[in-house]
Amino acid sequence: MENKKNGNYRWVICSLLFFATTINYIDRQVIGLLKPTLESQFHWTELDYGYIVMAFAAMYSLGYLFFGSLIDKVGTKIGYGISVFVWSVAALLHAAVKSTLGFGMVRGLLGLAEAGNFPAAVKAVAEWFPKKERALATGIFNSGTSIGAVVAPILVPWVLGMYGWRQAFWVTGSLGFIWLIFWWVFYEIPSKQKRLRQTELDYINSDVDPPEATVKIKWRKLLGLKQTWIFIVGKVLTDPIWWFFLFWLPSYFSDTFDLDLTKPSLQLAVVYAANTVGSIGGGYLSSYFIKHGWPVLKARKMTLLIMAIGVTPIFFARFAGNIWTAVAIISIATAVHQAWSANIFTIVSDIVPKKSVSSVVGIGGMAGSIASTLFPLLVGYLLAYYKAIGDITAGYNILFIICGCAYILAWSIIHLLSKDIRPMITTK
Repeated sequence: MENKKNGNYRWVICSLLFFATTINYIDRQVIGLLKPTLESQFHWTELDYGYIVMAFAAMYSLGYLFFGSLIDKVGTKIGYGISVFVWSVAALLHAAVKSTLGFGMVRGLLGLAEAGNFPAAVKAVAEWFPKKERALATGIFNSGTSIGAVVAPILVPWVLGMYGWRQAFWVTGSLGFIWLIFWWVFYEIPSKQKRLRQTELDYINSDVDPPEATVKIKWRKLLGLKQTWIFIVGKVLTDPIWWFFLFWLPSYFSDTFDLDLTKPSLQLAVVYAANTVGSIGGGYLSSYFIKHGWPVLKARKMTLLIMAIGVTPIFFARFAGNIWTAVAIISIATAVHQAWSANIFTIVSDIVPKKSVSSVVGIGGMAGSIASTLFPLLVGYLLAYYKAIGDITAGYNILFIICGCAYILAWSIIHLLSKDIRPMITTK
């Protein structure tokens, strides 16, 4: 087999990226699972919670821009390490908070630092994998978002029931420090990694890159390129949907089907477990197309189209008569989102020089996070209105319709932007 002949150390790197992403999503998921408890403790309204989510999203958007630039400057190892260290500290600080304002502040710090995860991980994949394996590698590390969201609904209610909500933040916040030890020991760029066989290094570098692949393009110039806007559109129109699934699904099941969030939730675990299949499957599909002779961009776009169509069954969530029917419908939508995400991230490494990958991920991630900052306001107002008139389920149904339309719109714009796309120009 090709992998056995060349070596497999690049998959060790992929596993590190997977575990970091898993921890990232455990830490951000905790507050959604503790929402009923914290609402009672701090007398939150739906709008209060919306503002706290907005604080996370606002700082997350700034963090994308900051870490995207930082990682391209200092390298993946140091940049990723800084990101994980700071977000782990922020996660621990939640346990010391005594006010709603305090939660907003620590959520902001968490968002700022957690934004470094994807610029660093996507850049690491570009450094460690040839193009035909990048979507699969991205799908694998991106599946950590699903595993984190599966672990959290089991771990957090258990810690809450045994010890209390503060201890839930202590336990989850400590995981990042453990990961940092392994990161510092095992990670280095391929050309400096002594554990790497020469045959595997040659395989990693087997793509014939154009001369501009080694050039760092200035930030202001990136904004004028179609390549950057392809990623921006893919993030702006779909990131808010994922954040809605992440932060409001627990309360949706609680409000609509009386799910007890003080106990481990099998339903939430099933929803987020399905995402793992979507993330890896989406990455595999475009890699499969490429290995069978499809042009790289065509393979990515076809996969994105399949996923855009695949999310539309979310329209029928409003007709779910019981919680397991809703779980089945929503599981499809969230799994498809993860397949979409694996490919939209991979497109950056396909069409952007390696030295600018983190910067473009940062720009697009910032744009997506700004959209995600505003979307919770709509969600909060909509749910507050329908809760006031005694029909909160109607509010969720409107949001599901928005979710179903977003991906088709995003794909249509990406398709138009990618027509006659040309290599990046590197002249100053």
